[in-house]
Amino acid sequence: MMTTIESDGSLRSRPMVTQDLKAVEFDGDLWFFTYATAHKVGEVEQHHQVNLSYSKPGDNLYVSVSGTGQLVNDRKKIKALWNPIYKAWFPKGEDDPELALMKVHVESAEYWNAPAGKMGALYSIVKGLTSKGEQPSGSDVKLDMK
Repeated sequence: MMTTIESDGSLRSRPMVTQDLKAVEFDGDLWFFTYATAHKVGEVEQHHQVNLSYSKPGDNLYVSVSGTGQLVNDRKKIKALWNPIYKAWFPKGEDDPELALMKVHVESAEYWNAPAGKMGALYSIVKGLTSKGEQPSGSDVKLDMK
């Protein structure tokens, strides 16, 4: 889920699909396809703070990621991240002039319960970017990316 701040200060969340972390090397940025005219784009342009939440409730796995968002209209990056499955959400495909990317630069993350799997992979990637390199001491781990 991606949470943004509305113009009146209220929070708004919606489901989003993070680009496959295996397809691109994680450099501190997470990428999402969107329409350039989507409501969330205006919210992020006004208030750059974004929260992303990931969960796998059946395994009691949760991640909360905080960062700053921005719209990116880079046709080469769109083509590089495009997957034909996205036509379900963007029927005009990767050449749609309204198609854009939302980049979220990760500033911090918090993780609860860290077994293996995709959530564990995200945790490992985010943890690897910290300079402290400490091992988690419990089921609630906070990571500062600043």
